[in-house]
Amino acid sequence: MLRSRGSLIISIGLLVWCISAIGTAAQVKSDWLVSPELLEHAKLKILWQNELPIRKSESLKQLFLVGSRVYALSSRNFLVSLDREKGSVIFSKSIASTGIPIVGLELYRDELISVIGNKLTRIDPETGMEIKARVLDFGVVCPVVRNSSYYYVSWPDKRLHVLQGDSSLQVFEVSADNNSLITTVIADESSVIFGTNAGNVVSITPNGPKRLWQFDAAGAIAGPIVRDGRQLFFAGKDTNVYRVDITGPMTAELAWKYQIPSIPNDAPRVTRRVVYQYAPTKGIAAIDRQTGLLMWLLPQGAELLAEEDGKAYVFTNDGTLAVMDNVRGKPLYTVNFAGVSRYISNTTDSKIYIADERGRVACLEPVK
Repeated sequence: MLRSRGSLIISIGLLVWCISAIGTAAQVKSDWLVSPELLEHAKLKILWQNELPIRKSESLKQLFLVGSRVYALSSRNFLVSLDREKGSVIFSKSIASTGIPIVGLELYRDELISVIGNKLTRIDPETGMEIKARVLDFGVVCPVVRNSSYYYVSWPDKRLHVLQGDSSLQVFEVSADNNSLITTVIADESSVIFGTNAGNVVSITPNGPKRLWQFDAAGAIAGPIVRDGRQLFFAGKDTNVYRVDITGPMTAELAWKYQIPSIPNDAPRVTRRVVYQYAPTKGIAAIDRQTGLLMWLLPQGAELLAEEDGKAYVFTNDGTLAVMDNVRGKPLYTVNFAGVSRYISNTTDSKIYIADERGRVACLEPVK
């Protein structure tokens, strides 16, 4: 009897352990943001996945892809920096009180630049600590940019204010001839280019208000201007996507423009051969970068996630990932991405960065 009772106890113990093990395995499997089996169908694999150290009462608000890092900002302004290749946490830190607006997160040399509330803030990208902050008179219209000498700040007064890089004291200011609102700015050592809500794209010298050239689109510039070498790409509220080439120090010319089926709200995504533009309610248009001709239109498309080997990975409005063949202009595969609610466009390599509101962040890559 004792032997029989002992066997029964051991059997029950084994059964409980097996059930527990099965439950744990199921829990681990359910923690994947996207099923590895589904990804395999689209010839993708999970490079890493991490869960952000945020509270249950907050949610992931936005992802930024900056240099070698992925930055995740929560609804309570808690910022987490992740290594782009490994997914490991570099730092996690509250950078502002809940509700304080944060505009931009730009990397210049070894500093992050952001406008937090009404402060132009420099942040150490290794620790998340504030290096220096300068109180601004107004909020900003668009992210602040800089070169080795100056910060360029667009204020609601329709002026571009230029501040000394070291002291942050104002050196000069400039406006468009028609006094329109400056909504996007890019800068380097040779020029500063800004776009306005009247459709002007203006280039000036970086150290003074001297105009080099101007291009006028028919509608307001939607989102940032994208620069790649001597080529500029931008979307206009006149429903056109533009490529403008800088042909000389004081000249720029229209290379092509392509009309999309609705009014855009954001900038195009530009890769080596393709320009992708989201048209609200109409989908994503893929435009040949050289010719300006349409390659394909995906009506459900919402955002380009990445591109690899002639394939575009597109998040759709119906919660799927569509893999598009850029040569034939046809979908190759679709994957259920129902759990994905946050994502960022990556135009520099083939890695796909996705997340959900609770803070699960994953990096996917094509299987070679």
